[in-house]
Amino acid sequence: MLSAGGKKARDNLVLGTDLWPGGLLGGESRRGVTGAGGLHAGAMDRAALLGLSRLCALWAALLTLFPCGAQGNWMWLGIASFGVPEKLGCANLPLNSRQKELCKRKPYLLPSIREGARLGIQECRNQFRHERWNCRVAATAPPGTSPIFGYELTSGTKETAFIYAVMAAGLVHSVTRSCSAGNMTECSCDTTLQNGGSASEGWHWGGCSDDVQYGMWFSRKFLDVPNKNTTGKESKILLAMNLHNNEAGRQAVAKLMSVDCRCHGVSGSCAVKTCWKTMSSFEKIGHLLKDKYENSVQISDKIKRKMRRREKDQRKIPIHKEDLLYINKSPNYCVEDKKLGIPGTQGRECNRTSEGADGCNLLCCGRGYNTHVVRHVERCECKFIWCCYVRCRRCESMTDVHTCK
Repeated sequence: MLSAGGKKARDNLVLGTDLWPGGLLGGESRRGVTGAGGLHAGAMDRAALLGLSRLCALWAALLTLFPCGAQGNWMWLGIASFGVPEKLGCANLPLNSRQKELCKRKPYLLPSIREGARLGIQECRNQFRHERWNCRVAATAPPGTSPIFGYELTSGTKETAFIYAVMAAGLVHSVTRSCSAGNMTECSCDTTLQNGGSASEGWHWGGCSDDVQYGMWFSRKFLDVPNKNTTGKESKILLAMNLHNNEAGRQAVAKLMSVDCRCHGVSGSCAVKTCWKTMSSFEKIGHLLKDKYENSVQISDKIKRKMRRREKDQRKIPIHKEDLLYINKSPNYCVEDKKLGIPGTQGRECNRTSEGADGCNLLCCGRGYNTHVVRHVERCECKFIWCCYVRCRRCESMTDVHTCK
C-alpha cells in the first residue's frame, strides 16, 4: 500500500509521462509506475524525484531551444497542454527571475496567473477569428521569439500591441476575480467603498465591490519587469512600447467597471438600494481593446525623453495611456511566409455574402475561393414514446462551405 507521499509522487510521474511526447522521460519512469505494487514507499519517492528531475531538465532544454522575451514566457501557462503549473513548482515554470521570486512568495496566485493567460489567449483568438491575422498560437517560431504567438510577439506591430494589452488585462481580471471570491488572504472586496453612498438619493455602497486596484498592482509587479539585457535603441523602444501597452490593457479593465445595485423595501418598492462595483465581462474588455487596436498610434522608432508619434505633423497630439502603440507596420498576412511563421489565408473558411473582414473578398485577398458541399446528418423530430424511449428521425442537410484559394 502506498503512503500519501508515494501516491502524490506517482501522480507526478503519470503527469510527466502524459505531458511530453514520445516518452521523453524514459521508459524507466513508466515501468516504475506500473510495478509500484511491489515497491516500498521510499523507493517510489526516489523514483518520483528522478522523474521530476528529468521533467525539469527537459523543460530547461525546451527553454534553451526556444528563447523568448522575458515578458512573453509566462503566456505559456495559458495553454491547456502545458499542464498544471502548481504541480511543476515556481522554479520550473517559464518565468524570469523576478517573476519566479514573486511566485515563490505568493504561490497561491498561480491559478490566477494561469487563468489570466488563458483568458488573454482565448479573447485574442475570439476577437480576430475572422481576420487575416487570427491570433494563431504557433507551434514553432524563428529564434528569438516565443513559440506561443510566434513572430507577432516581438515584431512591434499593431498585433504585438494587442497581445500585450489583452494578456495584461486578463491577468488583472483573473486576480481581481480571485480576490472577490475570497480565495486569497491579502485581498478581498474593495474596502474603500464601504460605508459610503448618498442617503438623500436612497442608496449606499455594500455587497462586494471588485478590488481592481489590487489586480492592477499585481499585474504591474508581475509583468512590468525591466529587462537588464536590453541593448540597442530598437530593443529599448520596443520594451517601452510593450510596457505602455501592458498599462493600456489594465486601464481598459478599470474603465469598464460598472455599478450594480439591489433594491430593498416593502413589496419591491426599492426604498433603499445597495450598490457595488463590478468588472465587465472579459469579452466586453476584448471589444474595447479591439477598438483601440483599430485606432492604434504609430510611434517613432527613435526614443528621446519620451515616446512620440511617428508623423511629425501629429506630434503635438498627446499620447494617452489608454492608447495602443506600435512601431512597425504589419506584414502581409495574405501570403504564407515560412520564415516569419505566417500561414497566410489559403484554406481559411470565409463568408461569401459578408462585406466584413470574414467576407471571401477581403479574407482571400482577391484570390477567389473554392466552394464545396458538406452533408450534415443529425437527429430531428424527436418524440417521447410511452414507455420509455425517444424516437427520432435522421435528417440530412447540405451546406455550401467556401474556402480561400
